[in-house]
Amino acid sequence: MSSVVLVGAQWGDEGKGKLTDYLAQKADVVVRYQGGNNAGHTVVVEGKEYKLHLIPSGILYGDKLCIIGNGVVIDPMVLIKELDYLEGLGISTANLRISGRAHLIMPYHIRLDQVEEERRGANKIGTTRRGIGPAYMDKAARVGIRFIDLLDAEEFKSKLERNLEEKNFLLDRVFDTKGFEMDELYEQFLGYAERLRPYVADTSLLIAEKRKEGKSILFEGAQGTLLDIDHGTYPYVTSSHPIAGAACIGAGVGPTSIDKVLGVVKAYTTRVGEGPFPTELHDETGDAIRKAGHEFGTTTGRARRCGWFDAVILRYSVRVSGLTSIAITKLDVLDQLPTIKICTGYRYDGKVIQEFPDSLAKLAKCEPIYEEVEGWMTDTTACRTVEDLPEKARNYIKRIEELCQCPASILAVGPDREQTIVIEPLFA
Repeated sequence: MSSVVLVGAQWGDEGKGKLTDYLAQKADVVVRYQGGNNAGHTVVVEGKEYKLHLIPSGILYGDKLCIIGNGVVIDPMVLIKELDYLEGLGISTANLRISGRAHLIMPYHIRLDQVEEERRGANKIGTTRRGIGPAYMDKAARVGIRFIDLLDAEEFKSKLERNLEEKNFLLDRVFDTKGFEMDELYEQFLGYAERLRPYVADTSLLIAEKRKEGKSILFEGAQGTLLDIDHGTYPYVTSSHPIAGAACIGAGVGPTSIDKVLGVVKAYTTRVGEGPFPTELHDETGDAIRKAGHEFGTTTGRARRCGWFDAVILRYSVRVSGLTSIAITKLDVLDQLPTIKICTGYRYDGKVIQEFPDSLAKLAKCEPIYEEVEGWMTDTTACRTVEDLPEKARNYIKRIEELCQCPASILAVGPDREQTIVIEPLFA
């Protein structure tokens, strides 16, 4: 039995969906513990691509218990569309469970997200405009609506009335935009309640029972370390905690329940949205990486900003999430580059710094210090063991391990399940 937390160790989009899918082969339970449908996972199985936004990618296996934990904010309409999508492909969703404590994303959250971002103008955050932030705001303000409330028609009606009074006033008086009709929204969500009622459960209890039975559990994070609302590049962050510690809160388990933490990193660095990015490439090499890596968002379709691997970021992720090992993805994207650079530190105000700064203004002025290594100029997509990899590719991996002081346990040389090299198994 093992409990493993899988986290993004950069700015998200590291290939966590593929790793979750791969590790789910050995896990009995897969738990999503934070975020919402502002994140997407793309999983490729035998050349077929699956795009998921809320449901853990372990659902592609028929025998895994898949849980959406209390730390996730859920748009019921999006969830139902995802259920229909999977069922239309012949994939059963019978093993999905949703925490009754998970908060709902309401249509007024989405509307507020959109108008607030538009109002910011040049100071926009780069939100996906899917209502994630406003839903977490209501949760913190203790006016949010939970799944368990939705299943009680009278309780839901009471909370919806109170919220609509405030939200419609805000939309009308502050943003000069139309609000929502109570009866229409109420009936719409009662329909969602009946469709989703069979999936709702006390998921914290379920996880505890599975641990007692000796089952292996995989906790799946969305986004990445640098998008954490406390530990990321604030304010260009998400509204939840993608780091490993959030698995305990977002799934309802104690910290002693966690055995290992796997940090997923690309063999280079990407980010979506606004904010400083020290190793970003604004040249043909950056374009080549974007093209070879198909660097476009699963959820938004936005082109990702691409840059060289940043060891400063990874060292930071090792520290704040307590990574026990890393998974390096998209190694194959670098196959045809004659020279590859690794950022080993930053130069700020004439001084060399090795740790990730907490000031965004300081980060914006940091210049990357690079170390150059020779590229391997060889196709790695058919490699299935470390020994199959070119020596220069192995040297690149070794150097990353040295710089972050954390061993690599998994390598990915393509999007398919089979294009995975396991160095050290995480589940027995």
